[in-house]
Amino acid sequence: MPGQNRLTHLTRLTRLTRLTRLLPLSPAIVLLLLFLAGPIAYCVYIAFTDLQLTGQAESSFVGFENFRTAFKDEAFLNAVWLTLVFTVLSSLVGQNTLGLALASLMQRASKPVRTVVGGIVITAWVLPEVVAGFLLYAFFRREGTLNAILDWLHLPSQNWLFTLPILAVSFANVWRGTAFSMLVYSAALNEIPKEITEAAEVDGAGGWRRLWHITLPMIRRSIGTNLMLNTLQTLSVFGLIWVMTRGGPGDKSQTLPLFMYEQAFQNSMIGYGTAVALLLLLVGSLFSVLYMRLLRTEV
Repeated sequence: MPGQNRLTHLTRLTRLTRLTRLLPLSPAIVLLLLFLAGPIAYCVYIAFTDLQLTGQAESSFVGFENFRTAFKDEAFLNAVWLTLVFTVLSSLVGQNTLGLALASLMQRASKPVRTVVGGIVITAWVLPEVVAGFLLYAFFRREGTLNAILDWLHLPSQNWLFTLPILAVSFANVWRGTAFSMLVYSAALNEIPKEITEAAEVDGAGGWRRLWHITLPMIRRSIGTNLMLNTLQTLSVFGLIWVMTRGGPGDKSQTLPLFMYEQAFQNSMIGYGTAVALLLLLVGSLFSVLYMRLLRTEV
């Protein structure tokens, strides 16, 4: 029995040691539970009610009715489609590809060129979203900068925010967010040993072959991380689109964040809007799981 008592004593000491190690983290855990987990749990509850801002004394539990309404709503399905188009164009293709291209070019550029280009790209990134939205609105509007350039070149112009709104806001998001991808890929490219690329050049590998067989595999984890962060940021873009088009004309640029805002605060249907917000959170979670699986996959 003394051996068993000693084992019990050691187990208690181990548990006490673990609890002691968690003490420095307790303030952070409390804050996360209070300001993150708590609001999320409350939002989950609201999504299953018919809570409204006006015209209702108290809310009632409606189960999955809000979610069934969403998937029957053509406006919601249109917002899902536009959100996917906006995310693919501006994040997966635009920011990711342009960021990698700029990082590769700046490695070979002179210091003055790197300073100027880096300053311009990063300035667009640090601008507040609303300010960037107004700048791009002035660029794309009917009497804006883009049409002035096209008129000067004697090329046809149009009201881009009316005819191609989702492309205009996608370009705006690329312009604003490419700097992050450029910085991520610049750091990743600097970690590639020069001996490997020099050996490939000696073996006669051209630029595209080096990119496909050496550069991309060696920065695979940086690509996955960049795609995940860019995708999550793009899914939540609201201010940029709101300033430029307000989701219009009609609903031609109404992504899920704008649709959620319209239902919750303009139509006063808080329960329905919160259900849409949860669906948007689910879409972001699916993208995150996909990217995490790709990051674990060996080349």
